[in-house]
Amino acid sequence: MNNLLSQKTRYYFQLLRWNKPSGRLILLIPAGWSLWLTPSAPPSLFILGLIILGGLFVSGAGCIANDIWDRQFDKKVTRTKERPLANDKISLHNALILLILLLLLSFLIVISIPTDSRNLCLQLASLSLPFILFYPSAKRWFKYPQLILSICWGFSVLIPWAASESSLAGGVKLLFCWLATIFWTFGFDTVYAMADEIDDREIGLNSSAISLGNKSIKTVSVCYFICSFLLAIAAIKANLGLIFWPFWLISTFGMQREVLLLNTRSKGIKTSGLHFSNQVRLGSLLLLGMILSRII
Repeated sequence: MNNLLSQKTRYYFQLLRWNKPSGRLILLIPAGWSLWLTPSAPPSLFILGLIILGGLFVSGAGCIANDIWDRQFDKKVTRTKERPLANDKISLHNALILLILLLLLSFLIVISIPTDSRNLCLQLASLSLPFILFYPSAKRWFKYPQLILSICWGFSVLIPWAASESSLAGGVKLLFCWLATIFWTFGFDTVYAMADEIDDREIGLNSSAISLGNKSIKTVSVCYFICSFLLAIAAIKANLGLIFWPFWLISTFGMQREVLLLNTRSKGIKTSGLHFSNQVRLGSLLLLGMILSRII
């Protein structure tokens, strides 16, 4: 019985991607950028805790929605064929129940935000929900579904800012942080799509990796450059201290180095996975620089 429960728990962790923490961190990183660029930074522990929990619940819900949409396609893709919904280890009924539970938990997080910020955060969360739930369908009808995911990621900047400041009157700082997140997300998710490129072509799905073709890697490089540039301007506007800039410099060169390495490696799951993990590290490095510049 214990072994059965342990196995079942592992399947649910796989469904939520909680067995792969890098995927959760890469959503929370832009939220951290946003919080530490606000005029009131550093954020209170209460707001920080709510944003972290909300990010975990929402990303889990997004993963379930993705697997529900793609459960038939996932069986035909090397990288995803062992997912719990694709190999029938978890029923669609149970997945839907868990999806609803996570959405309710996410709603509880939003209504726990202080009164001054609550209504705006509720509006943003409501606006984000269709993007989160229907993003997985985009690969069926849109040539660049990674752009829809980037918009989803953009809400991880807007909601924390609204929770902290009770408005979206952030000017250049907020706008450029939001745009930087969109370009960064489009870049790393295009690389992630490269792992599935052959399978996606065969089953008729779209991705930016397929649509961009041999321009994919160059596009990723441009996206990372724009992301770094926009965050630099946001940091200047936020009056971040000198301590931030070594972190920015290392991250900027690190992102471009990762792009150069893509040219020397064969496309595949390992290459995309390593690139993804390294983007988590580089994005975290930027966040660490912001945090240190605020507290030192």
